[in-house]
Amino acid sequence: MVKINPIKKITVTEQVMEQIASWITSNELNPGDKLPNERLLAQEFGVNRGRIRESLRALALIGLITIKPGEGSFVNKSESPIPAETIGWMYYNEIDNLDEIYAARKLIESEVFLEAAKHMTDDDISVLEKTLIELKSLSVKEKNIVDFQQLLDEFDLHMGFCSKNKIYNKLMQTIVHLRHESMLKILNIPGAWENSIEWRIKLVLAIKDHDDKMIKEAINLNFTRAKQFYRKAD
Repeated sequence: MVKINPIKKITVTEQVMEQIASWITSNELNPGDKLPNERLLAQEFGVNRGRIRESLRALALIGLITIKPGEGSFVNKSESPIPAETIGWMYYNEIDNLDEIYAARKLIESEVFLEAAKHMTDDDISVLEKTLIELKSLSVKEKNIVDFQQLLDEFDLHMGFCSKNKIYNKLMQTIVHLRHESMLKILNIPGAWENSIEWRIKLVLAIKDHDDKMIKEAINLNFTRAKQFYRKAD
C-alpha cells in the first residue's frame, strides 16, 4: 500500500501568487508591464490588501516582479538578476560548507567559462580587460577586499552573460551569491588576491587567441589553486 499524505490547504496568499505568476509565465503580462495597484487587485480577488502585499513581496523574492516604492509593481525581464536574498534563503544551510561550495563552483563556473569563450565578442573582451585593469589598480597593501570582490563578481557575471545560455547565466548569478562569504575569507589568505587576477589574465589572453587548450588550462589553474585556499580558509 502506497503512503498517502494529506492534501495541504492552499492559503489565500498562495492562490493570489499562483494567479499572478500564471499571468506572467503565460505571457498575458510582458516584461516591463505594470501590475494593477494593491487596492484594485484586492477588489478583484476579493481579499484584503495585506494578502495582496504578501503575494507581491513573495513574487519579488523569487524574481518575477520588481516592486518600486511609490511607482508600483512591474514584471521582470526573464534575464533579470536573481535576488540575493532568495539565494541566501535557499542555501542558508550550505553557506558555510566550503567543500560543497568549492565543488559547485568548479562544476558550474568551469562550464560557464568554456561556453562563454565560444561566444565572446571584441566588445565583451574589452569589458573583461577593463575590469582586470581596475582589479590591478587596487592596492594589495590596503586590501580593499569588498571592492576587489565586487570586481571579481562583475567579471564572472559578465562571463555568465556571454555564455548566451539563460540557465548558465542564472547559475552563475547563484554561484556568485553563494560564494560571497567564503570569498571574503579566502581573499584574506596570502596569494589569493594575486591568483584571482593572474588566472583571469591568462583566460582573457587565451580567449583572444582562440586557444581552447589554454582556456581550459587557465580554468584548471584557478581551481587547482582555489582548492588550496579553501583548505586554508576552512
